[in-house]
Amino acid sequence: MNVSGKKAVIFGGTSGIGLAAAKQLAAAGCNVIAVSRNPDRAGEVPAGITLMQCDVLDREAMAALFRECAPFDILISAATGGGRAMGPFLAMDMDGYQASFDKLWGYANVIRFGAEHLSENGSITLVSGTPARNCKPGQVSLSSVGASVEALARAVAPELAPKRINVVAPGTIDTPINPMQGEERTAFYSSATADNVIPRAGTAEEVAKGIVFVVENDFVTGTTVDVDGGWLLS
Repeated sequence: MNVSGKKAVIFGGTSGIGLAAAKQLAAAGCNVIAVSRNPDRAGEVPAGITLMQCDVLDREAMAALFRECAPFDILISAATGGGRAMGPFLAMDMDGYQASFDKLWGYANVIRFGAEHLSENGSITLVSGTPARNCKPGQVSLSSVGASVEALARAVAPELAPKRINVVAPGTIDTPINPMQGEERTAFYSSATADNVIPRAGTAEEVAKGIVFVVENDFVTGTTVDVDGGWLLS
């Protein structure tokens, strides 16, 4: 796919990985609609990006937004859907664990209500996470949800064809979702990536390049692309 002149709708497109993907696609000539619950946090955005507000868990609002934006060629979701429960599973608050699956339900809504408005050779991309296939201590919810997202993409790919769907799985990425600052932030990322083949945190821009790859490559569907600094090898 040549993205120049195409239209993209990106959920979670006003921060972190989603915003980085929006900027890269816009720079390539794509008309981008960046959607989130709080679009104001995007700050000043470059030309080619339009901001819209929507909650991925609000099905009626999602359906209305898709009708308003239709037709489009590229559909991306990097929206978290809500909070994430962390820590040992046997001590976990089960309401928190259940709420972690809001990410999966948000992605399901994106596919279910967005696919019908996608161009015939369009592309859907979801963002999972490397814990889906290499779970470290305290990451049971991340692993469970990520594995579900990847399974959903593989299962629905044949139904969508010739439209395509893929997943990009980041490792440890330095994004605004982490509230830590200064030395505490540096120490956290150093510790979290110490065993990686590439011992540093990735950037939102590096993950976004993986997203753009699966969007542009017409021979890729139902697969997961890892941008993880070697997490799976550690």
